[in-house]
Amino acid sequence: MAILKKRDYSKGDFPSADSGEFIDLTQMTFNDDSQLGAKTLVKVAEIYRYEDLGKMTSNVFNGHILILDYTALSGDQLAMKRITNDLKLVARDVGGDVAGLGKNYFIVTPGGIKVDRNKIKGGF
Repeated sequence: MAILKKRDYSKGDFPSADSGEFIDLTQMTFNDDSQLGAKTLVKVAEIYRYEDLGKMTSNVFNGHILILDYTALSGDQLAMKRITNDLKLVARDVGGDVAGLGKNYFIVTPGGIKVDRNKIKGGF
């Protein structure tokens, strides 16, 4: 078992492809987030209780895109109806959009970003 330590890759100190060393993306840290240059982030969240929705949707109000995994609540019709209605209100309030992704995901976007509901299909 290897013990991985957090490394600061902000200075481009990446291992070479020939070194056989892997980069564990969960261990990567950056001292200066401004190097990323992104104003809008894609945030991924899992919801287990309806009450947690407010904390998650605050990301959309802050201008970020939210991908919400509702697998844990998919069997609770009342909670799903409440979540769906609240997400529609959030999208309307920020001028964004909300759509379902697959069977257990919603995507909520801030103002100026819309979800294209047409799938892009690859060729055979």
